[in-house]
Amino acid sequence: QVQVVESGGGLVQAGGSLRLSCAASGRTFSSYTMGWFRQAPGKEREFVAAINWSGRTTDYADSVKGRFTISRDNAKNSVYLQMISLKSEDTAVYYCAPTVLSRRDPLYDYWGQGTQVTVSS
Repeated sequence: QVQVVESGGGLVQAGGSLRLSCAASGRTFSSYTMGWFRQAPGKEREFVAAINWSGRTTDYADSVKGRFTISRDNAKNSVYLQMISLKSEDTAVYYCAPTVLSRRDPLYDYWGQGTQVTVSS
């Protein structure tokens, strides 16, 4: 089972940028599709983006398409989420997790501690 540690969140003004990182453990990391999810206060966790094992296939929620870019470095067991043109509605705790690409669901019910992103308007 892949375990993850997210980092890179913070407080940013609307229109600003942040780059989130996810460091994963496990020798089989490179075989997993990985995804980013987020949970805003009072809301359910939602899918943000996913990337397949090779990095050749990506998927984005409509709300972030064109503003967020997911990438990975299998040599570093890491996944990244570059976020630009941030909006107040992007405020949430962001999590990364192994993902079922076709369903936009986490592969299993395991979550790291997440990283808080707060966008001020």
